[in-house]
Amino acid sequence: MAEKSMKEMTFLDHLEALRWMLIRSTVAILICAVVAYFFIDFIFSDIIFAATRPDFITYEFFCETTKYLGLDDESTCVKDFSFIIQNTNVGGQFSIFIWTCIAAGFILGFPYILFEIWKFIKPALYEKERKMAIAFVFVTSLLFFLGVLFGFYLVVPLSVNFFATFVVSDTIVNQFNVDSYISMVKTSLIASGLVFELPVIIYFLAKLGLVTAEFLRKYRRFAIVIILIIAAIVTPPDVTSQLLVSIPILVLYECSIFIAKVVVNNRLKNEQSSNRI
Repeated sequence: MAEKSMKEMTFLDHLEALRWMLIRSTVAILICAVVAYFFIDFIFSDIIFAATRPDFITYEFFCETTKYLGLDDESTCVKDFSFIIQNTNVGGQFSIFIWTCIAAGFILGFPYILFEIWKFIKPALYEKERKMAIAFVFVTSLLFFLGVLFGFYLVVPLSVNFFATFVVSDTIVNQFNVDSYISMVKTSLIASGLVFELPVIIYFLAKLGLVTAEFLRKYRRFAIVIILIIAAIVTPPDVTSQLLVSIPILVLYECSIFIAKVVVNNRLKNEQSSNRI
């Protein structure tokens, strides 16, 4: 049976399509979670707890950079972290194990989730746009994984370094709960990945006519404030960290303005061509 067009689908048809999209996406996440299970030692050692080691590449980069610039490297070169990560719940480590596999499954299965989203919205697109499925999945996945890497190499180490070295009294010893630490890592990675989807979100909003390049330029100052707030939420409360995180997001925002301009111009050209016909 030929696929129904968006106009022919009823509300219940949409709900049914959404239900199957969610089911298939959930199954994909669970399958990828099983795959992550076989690499769980690597995930914990080289990803989750990587930023707790002083020889992590980000710390070494900042240290070497400050030395190269002739600046004082005492505050930027990490020599040791005086904290421990502990488990205080009976089933804490088992729960962490399960949810870490699921989080890894979500990240690994993100391209397939995007493909399911594309299939769901495809009936509302023009024939020319339907052929862009591969490009959509590739670009959106690339942005997401770039965001995850951004979180891994910048957001997480900046957070760990700040909270591990910040003290209000020498009598207080930092003992971080493993639930809290891993939650911070997962949130930083996934949130960074989703934030990097800003150009894609703007593309679809522009296609729907909800935003334009002029609108984005007009409210740029408000966008900058929102971006700084987001950076303040996902990073430690120091200016350097917030600026390092804000700059890439601001670049993405400027790219989104260009994308919105291209989308609107193409829509106007198509409308003019239709009127001529």
